[in-house]
Amino acid sequence: MSYEPQTHEAQVNILRHLLFTPQAGFAELQKGTNLSSDHFNFHIKKLVEEGYVEKLEKTYRLSHKGKEYANRMDTDEKEIEKQPKISVAITLERKNNKGEREYLFQQRKKNPYFDFWGRIGGKIRWGETIIEAANRELLEETGLTAKFEYKTLYHKRDFNKKTGKLLEDKIFLCVYATEFSGQLIEEFEGGVNKWMTFDEFHEQPKRFSSVDEFTALMEEGVHFAEREFHYDESEY
Repeated sequence: MSYEPQTHEAQVNILRHLLFTPQAGFAELQKGTNLSSDHFNFHIKKLVEEGYVEKLEKTYRLSHKGKEYANRMDTDEKEIEKQPKISVAITLERKNNKGEREYLFQQRKKNPYFDFWGRIGGKIRWGETIIEAANRELLEETGLTAKFEYKTLYHKRDFNKKTGKLLEDKIFLCVYATEFSGQLIEEFEGGVNKWMTFDEFHEQPKRFSSVDEFTALMEEGVHFAEREFHYDESEY
């Protein structure tokens, strides 16, 4: 499990202070904390051990890891800001033997939204390009490889229908392909993959209605959209 210092007020204060100065001494960092030297030393040593702070001869400074982490801080509230999840949404299209358009859909077999049908996708990892993330997710979850084209940025916010509470905040970078190869993995630990027409997709009792919309947006050449969706608590 990765260690993050946001639960320790003293450590957050140290990181915040170092965010606004190239380096600072022990006494300067301890000032105004109401902590004993031993107690304060414990927290600053912890930040050094975990790689957020570097100890110089007489001063301390943020490490590269510490700079990246502290830069996500709301410096007024002294807490790390929660941000939308950034994911790829993958559309693969083919024609069946009747000449009908089919799309590769995936049924989630994990929470949240257990059993919902939608597009294949997943989070973009640190340092990945959009296309690299799409290729990795597709191969991991379907066994296929494809020649992707970036189409649309789709910002989707999900709310509890009854309480209005925000459940999910996601930015989808939508990619599309008709050229692909490989042997389809139909089932894996997190889901089920299946080729379906849109009519067959609409017959599914649990499905993401956003799929219809961002597919239409891609076809219309719309490059950005924001939408809100509301779910019953039992669906999440």
